[in-house]
Formats: sequence, structure tokens, C-alpha cells
Amino acid sequence: MSRLVTFWEAIADLPHRLHFVEVGPWRTRVLEIGTGDEAVVLANGTSGHIEAWTQNVRALVEAGYRVIGYDYPGHGYTTLTDHDLEIPEYEEHLIGLLDALGLDRVHLAGESLGGWIAVKFAAHHPERLRSVILSAPGGRVVGEQKVDKAQSVSTQAVTEPTFENVKRRLQVVIHDPENITDELVNVRRAIYSQDPTGANMAHISVLRQPETRWRNRVTDEDFAAVGVPALFVWTDNEPTGDPDEGRRLAGLIPRGEFLLVEGAAHWPQWEGAETFNAAAVDFLKRNGEQP
Repeated sequence: MSRLVTFWEAIADLPHRLHFVEVGPWRTRVLEIGTGDEAVVLANGTSGHIEAWTQNVRALVEAGYRVIGYDYPGHGYTTLTDHDLEIPEYEEHLIGLLDALGLDRVHLAGESLGGWIAVKFAAHHPERLRSVILSAPGGRVVGEQKVDKAQSVSTQAVTEPTFENVKRRLQVVIHDPENITDELVNVRRAIYSQDPTGANMAHISVLRQPETRWRNRVTDEDFAAVGVPALFVWTDNEPTGDPDEGRRLAGLIPRGEFLLVEGAAHWPQWEGAETFNAAAVDFLKRNGEQP
């Protein structure tokens, strides 16, 4: 396969701004790139950050969209958190960010935790959305699953952020280790090094604890309540369910479409970027302002 590009290669020659926006108590890192009339907001997974979308931003900008990447509270280079964060607080933060940036209605693309947030956000704030892209969305309660091992490897990656430990954390979500770039590892090493005691990681990992996960969970009824057009992206190595389960979940969404990315695990937007980008752009074009 072709070499995966770095974040700088993806954006260097495109008009962009990487800056911080005050959203309530959170000094929020934001990437704004492109000048399209419609905005696509990118939402990351647990312990993720803007760079999780390195393989996608250019395709979206070249398709004519304004792309907004951001770090959640307690994530990336946004303010670290001193308390547990649950889905309603992530939703509140997103509303605040949209307001701060003057964005009325957006396309929201979320992977893992970002998909979880997007499902809930679509039900609670449909007036702020044009569509959602749900990339291996999290939040279901499906019993013991391989992705749960992220808890222990995340703690080790934060308290001992060696190259090997951080790469091991990324192998939880990326199927082929060859698809883990040195840049991605080193960005995470720097981010994790901000939290040497692991306290912040504990606060953002609380959604993996059974009781907390249960009260924030995504149900079949939640998928059925997504009233905007939705592209549901799944993989053939997704830890939380096989392709048939992905098709079932997509079928619950009234205006849902299904995309299977092969050869990937929990990051289809990264490992299957060519397939993902083509499908995402087609979906967005069909569900925007264009007649």
C-alpha cells in the first residue's frame, strides 16, 4: 500500500489555522482548514486528537468543505480535566464550540467516542446538523470486548510514554501495525506526557466503567432516533461486532447508509482512507445544500 501521509503533508499547502478557542472553562485546540460554505466537524475517539483525521482532511477540503477539527476537554491539547467526563458534557462542549465559531448547521463526522457523541447529539440537537458520519461508533454495551484492553494500555502509555507503549495503545484500534506512522506515535507521546500521573486519563476513561457506560450507553432506540442522514462506517475487524452487526445497526437509522471498510479495525477513516474519503464526499454532496 502507499505510504500514509503525515499531518503536515496533508495541510501544509492549504489555507489553515490552528488555534485555541475558549469554550466555557475549556481552552480548546481547533484546526480550521478550507473555505467552503458547509462545514464538516471532526470528532475523535477516547484519548484521541485532531491528528486522528490526518488521512481525511485534505480530501474533504478539496471537495469544497470547510473542515473543523478539535480536541475534546481532557484530550489532545485542550485543557486537561480534573473531573470525570460523560457524554452530556461532551455534547455541551460541542454546542459551545459551534456557537463560538459561528456555525449554525454542520456535518458531524465522529469516530469511536466521536460517533457515540454524534448519535446522542443528533437526537438532542438535530437543528444543528446537516448529516452525521458514524465511523465505528462506540457506546454500545456488548459485554467483554477487545477494545476494553485500551484501559490498561492507555494507562501504561500515559505513565510511561515510550514509543513502544504508545504504539501498543494504537494497536488496539489499528489492525495493521504497518499503518501506525511514527508521527502518530510521537504526537501521542507528547500529548500523553502532559499527564504523568494518569489522572486525566482516568477521568476520560470513565465511560469504560460498567455503571458509567450503562447510563451513557447507545441503544438501538438511539440509532433509530437519528433523524438526519447518516453514513454508518464499519469494518471487517471491528472489535465490537461483525459486519452483519454493522449492517443491522445502520439499518436502524431511518436515513442510514452502510459502508464496510475491509482490512481495518476501529479506525476505518485511517486504515481505509481511500474508500472512506470517496464514500464520505459522495455522501456529503448528496446531503448538503446543493439541490
